[in-house]
Amino acid sequence: MAYTAAEGRQQLLDALASATEQLGAAVTALGEAYEQLDEHSGDVLERRLFRPAQLAYGRARRAHGAFAARHGASGRTFTVAPPGLPSAGARGFVEQAVEAIRSADATLAELQDSMLPVEVGDAQLRAELAELRGLLDELPRHARELLRSVGR
Repeated sequence: MAYTAAEGRQQLLDALASATEQLGAAVTALGEAYEQLDEHSGDVLERRLFRPAQLAYGRARRAHGAFAARHGASGRTFTVAPPGLPSAGARGFVEQAVEAIRSADATLAELQDSMLPVEVGDAQLRAELAELRGLLDELPRHARELLRSVGR
């Protein structure tokens, strides 16, 4: 199916926005998990999960806005996802965050594999997508390690 460069850029922006929203949901879930953990576990969560996820979310928002600006497309305001129910518990919130991170990473991987960033994108965006995936790479493993030490 043929598409114009403008349509391709919009598809790219939409996919990047979807990944960014997932990262926002992960940050929210990790914030909720932090509130339910003891001090030591909370510190580990903050250092190994929350900060890297928050960094990835900020960079995804910046990449989206910068790409839109470079190509004269409409920017977007990202809103914070509502937190889940406290009854999910810290474990449930961390699991929600991991699911959101994996979803964001899958969207970014699909975007990279599609060649859309090459066809209608630019070198800066391709580098930013690779950087985002690098930031997300270790988070599921860090979450598993944290969950091993958190009571069931």
